[in-house]
Amino acid sequence: MPEVVLTGAAGRLEGRYAPGKTENAPIALILHPHPKAGGHMNNPVAVQLYHLFMKRGFSTLRFNFRGVGRSQGEFDSGIGELADAATALDWLQAMNPQASQCWVAGYSFGAWVGMQLLMRRPETDGFISVSPPTNIYDFSFLAPCPASGLILHGAADTVATPNEVERVVAKLRTQKGIVIDYELIDEASHFWQNHLSSVEEKVGQYLDKRMVADGLV
Repeated sequence: MPEVVLTGAAGRLEGRYAPGKTENAPIALILHPHPKAGGHMNNPVAVQLYHLFMKRGFSTLRFNFRGVGRSQGEFDSGIGELADAATALDWLQAMNPQASQCWVAGYSFGAWVGMQLLMRRPETDGFISVSPPTNIYDFSFLAPCPASGLILHGAADTVATPNEVERVVAKLRTQKGIVIDYELIDEASHFWQNHLSSVEEKVGQYLDKRMVADGLV
């Protein structure tokens, strides 16, 4: 799990990178929750996502947005953070020019940034969106969503209530050519205390299903 330093628009970005074991290993970028709410790349959900992809042979990168940890710069209300995510994906693609697939996974604020990144990167093959804050940020840009993916949410989430998320899911499911899986976990909050095992189980099952369907195993 080597430390890496990326060069972003606001300066240095601190990351952790696990290379895949094959030249055409798929790649995955992991995006952490809100910097102003204590979010960082070592958040338990972000680390869980990182390990889920890593264990399946992906070349996997997680990093700190600008102004977090040893990453330079200051919080930029999502605009700069989207630029950071694009920089990180560029780096990941440059390190893995023969990657068989490209995935983006994010948690909370990171899910919002990740979904915006999807819209700008049509080469993305899949996404994982955990606890997307659909009541805080505008997700109307997802028209159309360029990739199939999984949205995982807690039934006891009081930060982003399930009915708001389900409204976005219903809209996405009207699009042809993509499949949106939606999993609502009983009793899980926005922060997934005592429910990290559900993240591991549901995301793991989804990745395994997709890898079989896409011929990656």
